[in-house]
Amino acid sequence: MFYNSTRNSSVKVSSAEAITQGISAEGGLFVPEEIPQISLDDIKAVGDMKYADRAAFVFSKFLTDFTDAEIHYCTDNAYSTKNFETESIAEIAHLFDGTYMLELWHGPTCAFKDMALQILPYFLTTSAKKINLDKKIVILVATSGDTGKAALEGFKDVEGTSILVFYPEDGVSPMQKRQMKTQEGGNVGVCAIKGNFDDCQNGVKAIFTDADVKKALDDKGMMFSSANSINWGRLVPQVVYYISAYAELVKDGEIELGDKINIVVPTGNFGNILAAYYAKHMGIPVNKLICASNINNVLTDFINTGVYDRNRKFFATVSPSMDILISSNLERLLYLLTGRDDAVIRDWFGKLASEGRYEVSADVKAKLQEEFCAGYCDDEQTKEVIHEIYEKYSYTCDTHTAVAVKVYEDYKKATGDTTKTVIASTASPYKFSAAVLEAVQNGKSDLDEYDMIDKLAELSKMPVPSALADLRNKPERFNDVIDKADQKKYVLGTLGI
Repeated sequence: MFYNSTRNSSVKVSSAEAITQGISAEGGLFVPEEIPQISLDDIKAVGDMKYADRAAFVFSKFLTDFTDAEIHYCTDNAYSTKNFETESIAEIAHLFDGTYMLELWHGPTCAFKDMALQILPYFLTTSAKKINLDKKIVILVATSGDTGKAALEGFKDVEGTSILVFYPEDGVSPMQKRQMKTQEGGNVGVCAIKGNFDDCQNGVKAIFTDADVKKALDDKGMMFSSANSINWGRLVPQVVYYISAYAELVKDGEIELGDKINIVVPTGNFGNILAAYYAKHMGIPVNKLICASNINNVLTDFINTGVYDRNRKFFATVSPSMDILISSNLERLLYLLTGRDDAVIRDWFGKLASEGRYEVSADVKAKLQEEFCAGYCDDEQTKEVIHEIYEKYSYTCDTHTAVAVKVYEDYKKATGDTTKTVIASTASPYKFSAAVLEAVQNGKSDLDEYDMIDKLAELSKMPVPSALADLRNKPERFNDVIDKADQKKYVLGTLGI
């Protein structure tokens, strides 16, 4: 299995090269030359495996330059109870008849990003050895909240690497900020940006493709790689949990092998729902992929109109990990929907960079709408859903998951579709305790962050994850705040260049 670049189809690299590079030299994203297929018999067999072995099965289809031993080394170390608070790794909660919450937040940072970022360091270090790379790998990350902490935790003190994370100063929750500012490890760095997530992400992408910066790193025996979902090593682990969830539902007798399901994903950068698309095209029977957005609804508008336009007001919401106007992973999907036409991708994403807008062709729009539906909701609707679920089902969900539930409810009303449905639950409610507690109680609280967590624990009867409870007494290590124009200077200074 080789990988091409979305902006230069003639690029052909192994999975180890794609993972270590993170992004192609001209700024394109790596995609596999083909989508490998799995059968219904394969899916049934997956249901009898533990999660680490399910992951190894999927990875064997994409990482064909890895040996079985190398893949199992990665999966056995990443997906164990030393990293996750549940043996299932990804839990499935039965919310109501025919609707299931795929809980992806039982890892060390209480967010779905752990599902990929616990294994990415193993992928990266194994890949570096495979291609005889003797450089220090510098991980650059832009985060809207969860990726940053999950990447920091995954790469903490990993030999031969260092990691630097940028986050929007006022664009993450207090708990997310506290998690990053108190991060332990000798090879980690964290910096806030005066701006939003897109500013962080654009700065990181510009640094990645800056030839002078790359030469300066090369002279020092260093190279960049990414832990954002632009890195294929981040995206492919997300494919696993959709295949795993389907196999688990078959095993539990909730669906028959071959039955179609809907998948609902709250998404900003489009990586999590793109992984569901890959799972579908590998062979998981899927009816509709439902894309859920908050009031920053650039993806909803795009799927419904074929016009991507980031020239709009940006909103800071109670679901901050979705406060994104430039959805990087959409490029991978459009590359596939255009028949891998790199010239068209260069044109559209060139227009996005220069004009903030592009419109896809009629045939691509038709293909998009055949597979995806989309909707959005605002903060008040998000809180109403949290309260309603708490009252009806004694289940407490976070703000991002609530967006997905609301969009799914709207979809059902509009279509009458009663297909059994998996909702990706992306974070622990304790990471957004202020908004969740306000929703549950139907009123704001004047408690501090940790007292809110205690109160939410009392009401929800859910144990507080130790990773969050332990933050109360940790000292803050990282308090730098810079202008977005200074990211390059900050990176070079931090690396001693």
